[in-house]
Amino acid sequence: MRIGLIGYGEVGRILAEDLGAAGHRLQAHDLKLAGAGAAPLRAHAAAHGVVLAATHAEAVRGAELVVSAVTASQAVAVAEACAAGLAPGGFFLDFNSASPGAKIQASQWVNAAGGRYVEGAVMTSVPPYRLKVPLLLGGPDAAALKPLLDTLGFAAQVHSEQLGVASATKMCRSVMIKGLEAMVIESFTAARHHGVEDAVIASLQETFPGIDWEKQASYFFQRVIEHGRRRSEEVREVAVTVREAGLVPHSAAGTAERQAHIADLADAGVFGTRGEPGFARGADWRVEADRLLAAVNKDKT
Repeated sequence: MRIGLIGYGEVGRILAEDLGAAGHRLQAHDLKLAGAGAAPLRAHAAAHGVVLAATHAEAVRGAELVVSAVTASQAVAVAEACAAGLAPGGFFLDFNSASPGAKIQASQWVNAAGGRYVEGAVMTSVPPYRLKVPLLLGGPDAAALKPLLDTLGFAAQVHSEQLGVASATKMCRSVMIKGLEAMVIESFTAARHHGVEDAVIASLQETFPGIDWEKQASYFFQRVIEHGRRRSEEVREVAVTVREAGLVPHSAAGTAERQAHIADLADAGVFGTRGEPGFARGADWRVEADRLLAAVNKDKT
């Protein structure tokens, strides 16, 4: 099958590895291919037989299935950019963590060009599950796409024929999940500063005995250090989703700021050199909290 991948970040590369290993013909585009950090992406593509395209439209031309996996803020713009190259009747699977309103806007570009737009709400972190990550499908063409995704090895289920419902499910979940990441980083780092981290963790363990808080905290630090920029954009879309319900997104807005702050520090090298082996992998939350405290307090000494 000819498959177009829009976005060649972590998710795009995982899809390329799994779909390429199954013998499918892959073509991809990512804005970063024109930047200074393109070499690792190009090397990965070459190793997995992915043809890199210069434009969005070129990457989707002739594809029976297009998967869009970019940052949340680009979901609509990518759909617009791809429209000119979409094959008539081809499926456009939108993996992006965008608000229901953004998904509806994106669908209008795809459907007007003769494509079939399906929203895909990715319900947990992709790396542990890879192609089998739990995926909710939404929209009038969701049921038609599911058998194709089953054949490809995805773990998808039709959530609703109404566009926006699957995304709303994902966004409302993210109020909690991304918010918990931000709260743990804030709580544990402040506790580390005050020397009360062991007491805080012991209390949490008593209240929520099913969670290994040491392990969970390290995992949260790792994911936010590595992907805080993408997460902050997603949570800004979460805030839009909350506003669409008529509520002020107090929690989501704060979470977006915390995620963006960690991303800024990561870009500044506070947590090591991005892109090098070991960056954020196997993180110890205490080590990362100490780095965070040193960075934010250095101007106060």
